[in-house]
Amino acid sequence: MTKPVILTGIRSNGDLTLGNYLGGILPLIEMQESHADSYQINMFVPDLHSFTTPIDHTKLYQNTIDNLRMFVAAGLALQQPETYLYRQSYVPAHSELTWILDCFAYFGELGRMTQFKEKSDGKDNVSVGLFNYPVLMAADILLYDAIYIPVGEDQRQHLELARDIAIRMNNRFESELFTVPKDWNEQLAFSNRQKGVRIRSLRNPERKMSKSVDDPAGTILLTDTPADAAKKVMSATTDSLASVQFNFDSQPGISNLLTIGALLSGTTIETYAAKWQGNERYGDLKKEVAQLVESFLTTFQAQYNATQASDILSKLESDEATMRDRAGAKLLQVQQAVGLRPVA
Repeated sequence: MTKPVILTGIRSNGDLTLGNYLGGILPLIEMQESHADSYQINMFVPDLHSFTTPIDHTKLYQNTIDNLRMFVAAGLALQQPETYLYRQSYVPAHSELTWILDCFAYFGELGRMTQFKEKSDGKDNVSVGLFNYPVLMAADILLYDAIYIPVGEDQRQHLELARDIAIRMNNRFESELFTVPKDWNEQLAFSNRQKGVRIRSLRNPERKMSKSVDDPAGTILLTDTPADAAKKVMSATTDSLASVQFNFDSQPGISNLLTIGALLSGTTIETYAAKWQGNERYGDLKKEVAQLVESFLTTFQAQYNATQASDILSKLESDEATMRDRAGAKLLQVQQAVGLRPVA
């Protein structure tokens, strides 16, 4: 690979949310449009991550295809030659490298991961996979020497873990086994965002909008009818301060609506927040954001219905063959360094 690598992925199980779109899909489409000539873009489906929490396994394969259709509906260009589309489980080196990295990751640093704490809170039986998946994520990144990984704020710790493991192993084996991904500030600067996007639940704005939690009223699915989605916005939790301010500490619900409105209207959060600054009528803000959401979903779902699964499968099969070769070459380097394979 001669071009620097951008890598991103979204879980394949369940329905994708508006938060997934604004925080993960939209930045990828923007990045492909801006950087396709200068970078290799690895867009992969982390299907092995998909059952770190309970799912319906009979739907996983089809969900993967359907979710990829959503990326195409959002504007992903399948024919761009330096964009690679592949499923994690179809490249065995991801799993093999994870075990090696496990042996150089520390229990304490994994135990401090906020995502693990949030998703395991109150549960009696928590899978080892949920605890361990940041190491698999590190393998996803390090196999391809990726330097830019456009993830949301909730994945920041996992990106930092990938950097720590890469540095640790490079030092341990006195070699440049892995390319160290850029740090968080450089990631944000590259993607032209001052901070990571994390869309919150409409009903509980202290938490992320997520299909993986039981929060149907607070989560807008990309498969929701536009009218139903608009109703969810109109019922969003706000506060009693009666003055619109963009401040997630004091007004998380209002700030969440401002973020959604800004991103769907194609303006900066600062500009959109300034437009509503001090407004006492929360209902007016809700109405405008509801209209933006309704209009977006109407257009997006029409584009989704026009995508063809056969085109996506053809792209997957071709790119997965390429990625097996490239990931296998990196895995061999690591196996040689740790003594599993002879050095040529």
